[in-house]
Amino acid sequence: MPAVKGDNMRGLLVFISDIRNCKSKEAEIKRINKELANIRSKFKGDKTLDGYHKKKYVCKLLFIFLLGHDIDFGYMEAVNLLSSNRYTEKQIGYLFISVMISANNDLIKLVIKSIKNDLASPNPVHVNLALQCTANIGSKEMAEGLGNEIPKLLVTGMEKSLRETIDSVKQSAALTLLRLLRTSPEYIQIGEWSSRVIHLLNDQHLGVVTSAASLIEALVKKNPEEYKGCVSLAVSRLSRIVTASYTDLQDYTYYFVPAPWLSVKLLRLLQNYPPPEDPAVRTRLTECLETILNKAQEPPKSKKIQHGNAKNAVLNEAINLIIHMDSDPNLLVRACNQLGQFLQHRETNLRYLALESMCLLATSEFSHEAVKKHQETVVNSLKTERDVSVRQRAVDLLYAMCDKTNAEEIVGEMLEYLETADYSIREEMVLKVAILAEKYAVDYTWYVDVILNLIRISGDYVSEEVWYRVIQIVINRDDVQGYAAKTVFEALQAPACHENMVKVGGYILGEFGNLIAGDPRSSPLVQFQLLHSKYHLCGPATRGLILSTYIKFVNLFPEIKSTIQDVLKSDNNLRNSDVELQQRSVEYLQLSTVASTDVLATVLEEMPPFPERESSILAKLKKKKPTVTEQAENKEPKQPMPQAQMSNNVNTHNTPPPLSVPAASNPPSAAASDDLLGLNSPGPSQAAPSAGSFLLDVFDTVGSSPPTNGVDSNGLTPGAEESFKKFICKNNGVLFENDLLQIGVKSEYRQNLGRLGIFYGNKTSFQFSGFSIDTQCPGELASQITCTPKPVGTTIESGAQVQQVINIECITEFSDAPLLIISFMCNGNSHRLNLKLPVMFSKFSEPAEMDSATFFARWKGLSQPNQECQKVFKAKFPIDTEQNKTKMLGFGVSILEGIDPNPDNYVSAGIIHIKGSQVGCLVRLEPNKNAQMYRLTIRASKPPVPNILADLLEHQF
Repeated sequence: MPAVKGDNMRGLLVFISDIRNCKSKEAEIKRINKELANIRSKFKGDKTLDGYHKKKYVCKLLFIFLLGHDIDFGYMEAVNLLSSNRYTEKQIGYLFISVMISANNDLIKLVIKSIKNDLASPNPVHVNLALQCTANIGSKEMAEGLGNEIPKLLVTGMEKSLRETIDSVKQSAALTLLRLLRTSPEYIQIGEWSSRVIHLLNDQHLGVVTSAASLIEALVKKNPEEYKGCVSLAVSRLSRIVTASYTDLQDYTYYFVPAPWLSVKLLRLLQNYPPPEDPAVRTRLTECLETILNKAQEPPKSKKIQHGNAKNAVLNEAINLIIHMDSDPNLLVRACNQLGQFLQHRETNLRYLALESMCLLATSEFSHEAVKKHQETVVNSLKTERDVSVRQRAVDLLYAMCDKTNAEEIVGEMLEYLETADYSIREEMVLKVAILAEKYAVDYTWYVDVILNLIRISGDYVSEEVWYRVIQIVINRDDVQGYAAKTVFEALQAPACHENMVKVGGYILGEFGNLIAGDPRSSPLVQFQLLHSKYHLCGPATRGLILSTYIKFVNLFPEIKSTIQDVLKSDNNLRNSDVELQQRSVEYLQLSTVASTDVLATVLEEMPPFPERESSILAKLKKKKPTVTEQAENKEPKQPMPQAQMSNNVNTHNTPPPLSVPAASNPPSAAASDDLLGLNSPGPSQAAPSAGSFLLDVFDTVGSSPPTNGVDSNGLTPGAEESFKKFICKNNGVLFENDLLQIGVKSEYRQNLGRLGIFYGNKTSFQFSGFSIDTQCPGELASQITCTPKPVGTTIESGAQVQQVINIECITEFSDAPLLIISFMCNGNSHRLNLKLPVMFSKFSEPAEMDSATFFARWKGLSQPNQECQKVFKAKFPIDTEQNKTKMLGFGVSILEGIDPNPDNYVSAGIIHIKGSQVGCLVRLEPNKNAQMYRLTIRASKPPVPNILADLLEHQF
């Protein structure tokens, strides 16, 4: 063949040079179109085109595609190249197919046929090309068509081939089979070859062993019993590696560490099985692990970072295996001591891994005491570490190492750190502190102090389960009731008192306020006045609880009965815009007026002790993403109570019961639905008259029961749009509810990132099967945000719930919302829901503070027409100053006082975070109470933003 037709393909080089010399995009497109026309004419008109020219033109097409241009021809010519016996032509054919042909292409069957021919070829180079193409595409069709062919290459040799080429084929075959096994495991059946595949761990070529180790681990996870023979072979091979010298494995030694990646794979493989039963194998494995620990103590043989990385990778996996076996006290203590050295290492990754592994060691009876010796170092890393993920692991380790001997010290350190802790870990820290305080409390006055400190320090992150639990314990323990009443009374005297503190104080004083009434400083009237001073600062749910405390006071302290009745008669209560509070005031007033002393004492008697059950706080922590500690403990979650029992007997819950009042209009199954949600178990105020709606500010339930298969004109389940709008100014609530299913949402946002916890609760007595969840970002939204859901199981048992975490990243401004598509089978019927995820552009906003001069300077600076949006609209709800403030704050903007001369107007500012930048926005909301109208004006630095925000905010007023 002429020299011009050599492998360098001069025509291709000239074309590439022409493209690079183009001065503009238009010139490049013109040159590419000319070349495409030439190639198309050659493919159509020249029937005698030889392999060289086909290869050259296919290469040009591939180059054009990589430049970003669409290619709609040349596929068949590339497939034809696969039948060539020349290596370069076959290589280009496989390269084109690997890059250009997808799994659902019509030509895939022809490709599979060519691959089968090459897999049967006596030429190992052709076999390797076919295997590499199969691994690159890795489609279901390839797994089905080639799944029985590739295992043979792992265990059979080839005639007239050198040893090296056989080894290269085995390596490629093992990795290709692993790829297909991950893609379509149902089509990969090793069957009769399984024992021979296991023996690849004994192969002379370490490259084959390394590839086979990855494949065998995947096969073990699929069927551990069938491949348990790999344990002895893996131990044998590991022993030969860790005892080898530099010269023994020179080709596989990486910076003085013999075969580190193979060692890691073998150690991981052994973690799929319990400790070996054979004493000889077990002894040999122990020797291997001791050798690895001994080598970790030796001075480094190189100052290169690669040496440390390889050495520590093997050490870390060896420690994981020691923890997994959990049978040798000596090894466990040595592993703990080794990890302790890493706690102060300069490498952040090493500190993180050390803390993570020590969490597991802390759960072992053999190494728990050894872990406790590093308590001071862990506390120090909690306070000084810069990386939040390392601080999170330090919290986990303190939680794991805590016992009765160090509980007060660890809880004290965690409380101290909580004041400055990152917002992302505060809620979990609060739960862990509450659990430790309860679990190791010897003196329950200490427990009460800890919980009240938690509320004082991080009241916003104290979930309802936490304050419910402290009330349960106080009610169950006579010795702490007086102290609790005295302590909450003192806590309520603080000028700034969190609403959760008011809830605890109101409940405890309503039950045990008489225990401190003898002191003039906490007389009945003083208690009432203190509690009433907080009343107008609280939300409806807390106000309902406080009213229940007042009726309790009528029973406990008859001398202030008239004072309390005056409050119940006040316009604020009898004409309250909240119907539930109004009804509660009326019924309590009537009860205090018509009931005799004996009847009142019976109806409002002290709550009985709670039955001992698993802590609801611990149950809540388990529902969160499991930490290393919980995974190690592997505890079974508490079985959910049947729905009927939950609905009809509130006192069987592991939550405080209601204050003892007659239930005039208790809504059915309110307790059940709240418990299923897993976010807000029934609380102290919820069995009182019409108590179900007292949590509406937290979880707005859907009033009707929309069908689970019908859709509206927008393709959504009826009621989905209204539920979506309820989340514009809040982050938590019920997204959907009907007779079958309740879907709750808890979300948090930080800069341009968001995380949603979606809770799916089965309200029926039947199992949900085939439970499938799909999130979609329609149209342009796919490029404006990223939506990454974590998978959940396909079944939900009766009365149970599952949690799904969805991570959101805001790339740029957006006006649409992701879709949540849910389908499942229940009692033989299929159901489908099309909902909107409550993710709006405003969720990525945070309040901005500024003075009057700064505000007006920025307001004037945003004077372009496309930087402003103004809407005048009719009020959808009664104009309420406090509620409007709450909504504006919930929208993610600040309330700037003293900016507008009209005190009824609202002036706000916020900063919205998108990927790589920020958008400033200014808001003015002007209500007209006489006309029941609003004028809303929004200005922002980026043109589409004012319209997006105004459309969202308009729905809230």
